[in-house]
Amino acid sequence: MILVQSHPAQLNGNKKTAFFLPHMDIKKYLNEKKEVVDSFFHLYFKDLQGPPILREAMAYSLFAGGKRMRPILAIASCEACGGDPEEIVPYASTLELIHTYSLIHDDLPSMDNDDLRRGKPTNHRVYGEAISILTGDALLTEAFRILANTAPGCKMDAASLLQAIQLIADASGCNGMVAGQVQDILSENIPADRETLDFIHMHKTAALIRASVKLGFILSGGDDDKDAALTSYGNNIGLAFQVTDDILDIKGETEHLGKKVGSDEKINKMTFPRLYGIEKSREIAEQLVSDAVASLGVFSTEADTLREIAMYLLNRRN
Repeated sequence: MILVQSHPAQLNGNKKTAFFLPHMDIKKYLNEKKEVVDSFFHLYFKDLQGPPILREAMAYSLFAGGKRMRPILAIASCEACGGDPEEIVPYASTLELIHTYSLIHDDLPSMDNDDLRRGKPTNHRVYGEAISILTGDALLTEAFRILANTAPGCKMDAASLLQAIQLIADASGCNGMVAGQVQDILSENIPADRETLDFIHMHKTAALIRASVKLGFILSGGDDDKDAALTSYGNNIGLAFQVTDDILDIKGETEHLGKKVGSDEKINKMTFPRLYGIEKSREIAEQLVSDAVASLGVFSTEADTLREIAMYLLNRRN
C-alpha cells in the first residue's frame, strides 16, 4: 500500500512548502499545554501506590523532558471539535504514559540498547533491566486504569470512554505500535523496501499519534464529518514525525536530540534515509505535512492550532 501520496502543491528542491497559515505563537501554546499535562501528573503521582522504587522509576522517565506532544494533539483536536479541553486532560495524559513505557522498553539492551534518552541515562541504566521492564508495564497499565475511571465526578460518559479505550488499545498493541516495533526489529540488517518501511512507521509511530488526534474528537463528541479529516491528518503527521526522526538520527545533534546520533545506522534499522536518501526524505516529510494541512479543509480557524503543530513537527530539532 502506498501511504505517501501525491498532492497538487508541488515541492521545489529544498524550498519549504508554503501553507499560508495565520501567525500564532505555537511554542507558547505547546508550553502552556505541557504545563497542564505535567500538573495532572504531579497530582496523580501524589496518590500513586506501590513500592517506592517503582514510583521513582516511573517518575524518572515520565518527567525526563518529554514535549507531551500526544496529549497536546488530543487537546488541540478537542478544541477544534468544540469540546472543553480541560475535561479531557486526564484521558489525554494517558497517551504520554503509553509513549513513555514504549521508550523505556525501546531503550532496553534486548532492543535498541541505548544509554541516553532526552539527555539523561536511560531507565535501565539507572534502575536495572528488571525494574525498567516492570516500570514500562506499570505505566501502560496505569494508562488504562485512568481511561476506565467512571467514578462520581467524571464528566465523560461511559460509552465515549469505552470507545476511547478501544481506540488506544488498538493503536498501542498488536494492531498498532507493538506490531510496528516487532517489524522494526525483524527488518534490521535487511534491504529496505517501501512496503515494509511504510508498515513499520505507520504502526510504530503514526498509530499512536493518529489515536491522539482521534481521542480529542471522540471525547468532544465531534461531528462525524470531522472523523475522516482528523484520521487523515493524524496519519500524515504521524508518518512525517517518524521521517523527521529518521533524518535527525543522521543529521541532528546529540545536544538537541538527547540521545546519540546515528543509533539507527549503528544497528542497520530500516529508515527513510536508508531507502530514499536525506533530501528525498525531507521532501516526503514536507509533502506529508502539506497533505495533513490540506485534510483539515472541513475546519475553519478552529483547527489552526493543529495546522501550526504540523509545521512545528516538520521543523523541530528533537
